[in-house]
Amino acid sequence: MAVVCESAAGWLLDELALVNKWYEAGGGLGGGAPPLLHNEQDTKDTKASYKLREDFFRLYKPYFTLQPAPAPAETCAPQSDSALSRCPRVRKKRKRPIAYNQGELDALEYHKAINDLISEGSRLLIQEGFNKGLLHSPSGSEEQESKIVSKLYGNKKNLADLCDMSKDMPLVSLPEYAVKVLDTESPFSHDGDYLLHITENASDFPQIIHIMGEQYLIPPKSNFLLSDISYMDPLLHYKKYGIIVIDPPWENKSVKRSKRYNSLSPSKIKELPIPAMAAPDCLVITWVTNRQKHLRFVKEELYPHWSIRSLAEWHWVKITQSGEFVFPIDSVHKKPYEILVLGRLMHLDNSTSRELETSLPPIPEHKIIVSVPCSLHSHKPPLSEVLKEYVKPDVERLELFARNLQPGWTSWGNEVLKFQHMDYFIPPETEN
Repeated sequence: MAVVCESAAGWLLDELALVNKWYEAGGGLGGGAPPLLHNEQDTKDTKASYKLREDFFRLYKPYFTLQPAPAPAETCAPQSDSALSRCPRVRKKRKRPIAYNQGELDALEYHKAINDLISEGSRLLIQEGFNKGLLHSPSGSEEQESKIVSKLYGNKKNLADLCDMSKDMPLVSLPEYAVKVLDTESPFSHDGDYLLHITENASDFPQIIHIMGEQYLIPPKSNFLLSDISYMDPLLHYKKYGIIVIDPPWENKSVKRSKRYNSLSPSKIKELPIPAMAAPDCLVITWVTNRQKHLRFVKEELYPHWSIRSLAEWHWVKITQSGEFVFPIDSVHKKPYEILVLGRLMHLDNSTSRELETSLPPIPEHKIIVSVPCSLHSHKPPLSEVLKEYVKPDVERLELFARNLQPGWTSWGNEVLKFQHMDYFIPPETEN
């Protein structure tokens, strides 16, 4: 169960436990046993239950802490001329007033308004996390091991870059908008074409696919489309979705400097065909950075453009295994939380009245999701567990700009298999 505990403020999640449940038979969705196989080796391989490396969640110390102001430098006492010549001259630094730009002032004002919600709500959930054994103070060996593993995977070079790989993959002629269903009689798939059409793992067990010499683990009951924003047509002809989660590659200076991924302008994000993919009463959730410019764009421009009524702002609060915020709560430039904007598709009369007709509880204006973040870059926590009481149980689910797959979801993006690489997983029998 991903939700370790719940309070009026929100939820404390154990993401690792949930992800590991995905790679059992049924993917955590109540699926049945694997199908009959042809030989003993197939049976042995299919029963293997893979797990995400727990190293990625061994975060015991904040990324940085606010340092206290340095003590004033000591001056030399009056001494002889020879002693004075050896005494370093201390120059007093003039204090410069801190000048914030308008964006920083807006962020400070926003943070001031939600500070109590984040601090108090998290405190109660974190305390319960210690009581339940999810959180604990690390031993010296755990801290050292965490640093070693983090450095190893941070410098890993042999993982496939699917952004570039997708451009080199040969296209196979298929019927328009065809769906490729993985072989349900074997957990292994040979090299094949997984570009520009939807691929389904309709089975109740994880499957391994091969793409250009690399192996990727596909969870049960999951679907994906590996493409970029120029080709989303298969999604439009596939299903209508009751939940759409969007994690846009927002433009910012640090992304441009690092060249870690390609960003999208606001005008390009507006071109996403959300209304065409959404079912009636679709719940739309957009991840937003802490830049107030992006938050205003989503609420005041993007959602109205898609005929979506903004309902709530939730926050993902990131903590360490020892219960500290990953960034100081009062840090000016980095915050220990990210924002989710929730809204529902409006009807022709510009209302969301069907929300009441379905007897679903209204979306709360403020909730927090507290968890230890995965160390893989831009890896967001799964939202299924915290959203389930606000949607019908049988709705179709879609994640856009996804970097990993989830059972019960369709995932789209040009990095959609990035965190499915086999190097990130281990069968339990090989665990140390």
